[in-house]
Amino acid sequence: MSTGSTIIRRTFRFEAAHRLPNVREGHKCARLHGHSYHVTVAVTGDVDPHMGWILDFADIDESWKPLHATLDHYYLNDIPGLENPTAEVIAAFIYKRIVLPAGRLHSITVHETCTSEVTYQED
Repeated sequence: MSTGSTIIRRTFRFEAAHRLPNVREGHKCARLHGHSYHVTVAVTGDVDPHMGWILDFADIDESWKPLHATLDHYYLNDIPGLENPTAEVIAAFIYKRIVLPAGRLHSITVHETCTSEVTYQED
């Protein structure tokens, strides 16, 4: 009998400006612009039989707060590690810095626009 697996997700938002310094000349993303980013934190783990959850969503909220303070309403290119702030780089940046008290971080998804997103996860 399979026990299955469970993933919980919590989505957050931040506003920030950036430019992409490594794109070809004339590319629209070379110009300073901003996004309303949505970040989805996905956590996997065993469901506690007593609590009925992997992790309290409030714990994920607390883990997100320092990253929100670092990213929200900033020029991303000025943040060490985000000198070339593509969605791919931002997702990996968040993944490597979020600290969860329990559960296992499954992935970080960054929605740069309503039609463009990237997911980062490690093996």
